[in-house]
Amino acid sequence: MYAEERQQEILRRARAAGRVDVVTLAAELDVTTETIRRDLTALERAGVLRRVHGGAIPVERLGFEPALATRDEVMTAEKERIAKAALAELPEDGSIIIDAGTTTGRLVKVLPADRELTVVVNSPPLATALAARANLHVIMLGGRLRGKTLATVDDWALRPLAHLNVDVAFMATNGCSLTRGLTTPDPAEAAIKRAMVKAAQRSVLLADHTKFGNTYLATFAELSEIDVVITDTGLDVAQAADVAAAGPEVIRA
Repeated sequence: MYAEERQQEILRRARAAGRVDVVTLAAELDVTTETIRRDLTALERAGVLRRVHGGAIPVERLGFEPALATRDEVMTAEKERIAKAALAELPEDGSIIIDAGTTTGRLVKVLPADRELTVVVNSPPLATALAARANLHVIMLGGRLRGKTLATVDDWALRPLAHLNVDVAFMATNGCSLTRGLTTPDPAEAAIKRAMVKAAQRSVLLADHTKFGNTYLATFAELSEIDVVITDTGLDVAQAADVAAAGPEVIRA
């Protein structure tokens, strides 16, 4: 088993059981405890586990939200494939919402230069990147800026969304569950995401496979409210079929 495969198995076990133990993992995966500790350190740096005495706990059990810079360093190849696949969901012209997030941030980088679009964002870094593009008309939602995600929230962001009608919303999420839908740790951010989905004729979720099976504090959409889910091949076929049965088309990029 390669290190990446072993780490994904460790993460899967942690999420299923609520925690993992170094000694037990070493015995069951037939590696040394030192190897397991290195794996747990790598997973903690990736922002998906938190080390505790003798083992680790998945961050969603702690209500912990990794910083944007930390999340941006994880699953980079998968996020780039997802973003490129999302280009097929762009309207020929018209308007889109791009939610704040690291995978949606990859979409900003690959938007075509030959298409006139109005782009609504709630992230100053994304707005800055988009503003340099002559073919795009950028609307930046105001409000309180969350330092953790660099997303604007609260009433000054919500009020404009209530009066907007866009063709497609490209959404990010922290968690995706069959029973709890799309979730995020912060209720204020969930409110913005909920309004974005409501403002769009179609909603497209961009989420790598590590987001599936996780549940955070605040739900902002049910899977039935999402038209397309674009993920990576790390989401197995059975899981993808379960998600598709809840309503959206599932694309594994």
